[in-house]
Amino acid sequence: MAIAVDIDVMLAKRKMSVGELAERVGITPANLAVLKNGRAKAVRFSTLAALCEVLECQPGDLLRWEADEVAVRTMP
Repeated sequence: MAIAVDIDVMLAKRKMSVGELAERVGITPANLAVLKNGRAKAVRFSTLAALCEVLECQPGDLLRWEADEVAVRTMP
């Protein structure tokens, strides 16, 4: 199970830079990069809410669940 982060998609749709988003949300560009690149272990709801407010989107526009690839089982 993995959570994919689509901040890049919303940045492109809003024609906004990472630096501008970080400034408007109130986080460092380095912390935004960690989140944007899917390396974050967690995200605060307040940060997620601020991202949604600035990008004018819903949490589901930024985060999505991807199933892990599972080996095909054979019946005995």
